[in-house]
Amino acid sequence: MIKPYKNSTLGKKEQVAQMFDNISQNYDGLNRVISLGIDVKWRKKVLKIVRKDNPKQILDIATGTGDLALMMAALKPDKIIGLDISEGMLAVGKQKIAKANLSEKIEMIVGDSEEMPFKDATFDAITVSFGVRNFANLDKGITEIARVLKPTGVLVILETSNPTKFPFKQGYKLYTNLFLPIVGKLFSKDKVAYTYLSESANSFPYGKAFNNILQKNGFRHTEDRPVTFGVATIYTARKQ
Repeated sequence: MIKPYKNSTLGKKEQVAQMFDNISQNYDGLNRVISLGIDVKWRKKVLKIVRKDNPKQILDIATGTGDLALMMAALKPDKIIGLDISEGMLAVGKQKIAKANLSEKIEMIVGDSEEMPFKDATFDAITVSFGVRNFANLDKGITEIARVLKPTGVLVILETSNPTKFPFKQGYKLYTNLFLPIVGKLFSKDKVAYTYLSESANSFPYGKAFNNILQKNGFRHTEDRPVTFGVATIYTARKQ
């Protein structure tokens, strides 16, 4: 299991919370630079998929500073709940939501994705963007998502993946192993955070391997769509 702080005695869950608290103030700006702004386009693709279900109750897990939750307000649901383990990230997100006058529509909650404070079959749609690779127990996290999703609901996950074709495979490895950690160290007060983010991105199962994990933990119909030469993948999953 890859953890942010190799010398820490804390579990992965606690370390991830600490790491995101540390980088929360400059996360948005640095993220735009590191992703060259492409992550915004990926989230728009997620939005397009979720829109088809016309969901009224939406849960955004690992919501961070609320980028995707804010975008989903355009779908005019009754309620969006953003859940995250990092209070620091949520604090930034709450400021953005208040500025957009959406505090009544979007509720930000500190919580553990593996033990969520929601009843069974609560949500019409659940989204996770760049969060599942931070789960301490991936199987438990997916099972918990299946529990709180309505039988007819949709799960959409946006996560990093590894390109398989030349020259994108080689270029992406250079980018994640060299560029991302260097930029992170230069502009973030947490010197190991972006090394962890690149390591976890490189080692996380993707494509069919991740589809198999979804199917093992409560989902029947799964689909994966690589985006931008395979540096990220959008997964759509349903229980029935």
